[in-house]
Amino acid sequence: MARKVYADATAALDGVLFDGMTIASGGFGLCGLPERLIEAIQAAGVTRLTFASNNAGIDNEGIGKLLRTKQVAKMISSYVGENKEFERQYLSGELEVEFCPQGTLAERMRAGGAGIPGFYTKTGVGTAVAEGKEARTFDGEDYILERGIVADLAIIKGWKADESGNLIFRKTARNFNAPAATCGKVCVAEVEEIVPVGSLDPDAIHLPGIYVNRLILGAPYDKKIEQRTVRQRETV
Repeated sequence: MARKVYADATAALDGVLFDGMTIASGGFGLCGLPERLIEAIQAAGVTRLTFASNNAGIDNEGIGKLLRTKQVAKMISSYVGENKEFERQYLSGELEVEFCPQGTLAERMRAGGAGIPGFYTKTGVGTAVAEGKEARTFDGEDYILERGIVADLAIIKGWKADESGNLIFRKTARNFNAPAATCGKVCVAEVEEIVPVGSLDPDAIHLPGIYVNRLILGAPYDKKIEQRTVRQRETV
């Protein structure tokens, strides 16, 4: 079995990155983000990147770090409402954006990973999402054609993995990480804990190791919150 565990994110991405590549990234808001891998991509200085990701992070967090350094040329996303730099670059014409409904984006990643080049969906029919896309009618209902996503690289964040890459996600962090992992020609995962092969319950595996090419231990992590809302403590 080929060695999958690498010393750090820089080592895991060595020989993989190039200008103009497409990257599928897991994460939802600040939950389940491959933070160490994003930082290594930033440090590598690659440019003209296309990112397929549910969101673009927030200002200077997640993919927001790469927007700050202007390494991203195009975003394929469904939610971008918390990133002022994203907004500025989009409105100024510096950033190309392909808005994609959330469920459709997940299915486009899953389809790409399953070798399915395209599929028809009702989501987006009659809206701007349908512009320029093939439309067909099935059983009296209109559908539009969406293409599967095949990325040059998938970067994902997991909770626990064994040394062969079998991986478990924790709660909401499961989000887009699993479909993103399958659609990358190369998948690099970072996790909070790596355990010996045989330590994980086979029935608890969310992503089989066959999908994971390279693996790093990313811990420790800070638990970041997008919008912290507190109330003043009541005096007794």
